[in-house]
Amino acid sequence: MPTPSIPLTIPLGAGATTSGLLVAPASARACYVFAHGAGGGMNHAFMAEMADGLAQRGIATLRFQFPYMEHGSKRPDAPAVAQAAVRAAVEEASRQLPGLPLFAGGKSYGGRMTSQAQAAQPLPGVRGIVFVGFPLHPAGKPSVERAKHLADVALPMLFLQGTRDELAELELIRQTTSKLEGRATLHVVDGADHSFHVLVRSGRTDAQVREELLDTIARWIDGVA
Repeated sequence: MPTPSIPLTIPLGAGATTSGLLVAPASARACYVFAHGAGGGMNHAFMAEMADGLAQRGIATLRFQFPYMEHGSKRPDAPAVAQAAVRAAVEEASRQLPGLPLFAGGKSYGGRMTSQAQAAQPLPGVRGIVFVGFPLHPAGKPSVERAKHLADVALPMLFLQGTRDELAELELIRQTTSKLEGRATLHVVDGADHSFHVLVRSGRTDAQVREELLDTIARWIDGVA
């Protein structure tokens, strides 16, 4: 039976708030502050399925809306605004689950905003960052510019990357993670694209890929926590 989602109102400062969802199994041994991607909010099916799967593995999650998504806009927030929202969500997770080891990160844009926030000023209590598809570059424009700030992230990092990801050419993501002085763990998902979809001819289903992601995250968190 799925662990219930608890709706939260997360203060952002200056009277502003955003919505959050806490999924915390009774046996939780860690909490992952899980930020959504640019095109889908915290209620996206992938986000919900990941949160439920992590709960089954004893990992709590706190999902939240970036302000633009909360207000129904399609244009992602400026980095400073997004980073402030990440920081507020981490603080809320600490309030909701005091004493539980914290991890942060997210899907695509959400993961990158989390690492930018950590690079600018350490997120209190966060022990590691999990990227569910780091968006290394725009589609068709291979580059490593978006990874420069990772040199300033002094935490263990887990990168989950598909071999068909158009936003992270595999050789470039390998080069990027290899330069992070042992702080980065790269897990390559064979046949998956940026959304972790696989082709029918791969012989695998999206659900099987999701199980691989969940098992990898839980195992990595246990190794760091």
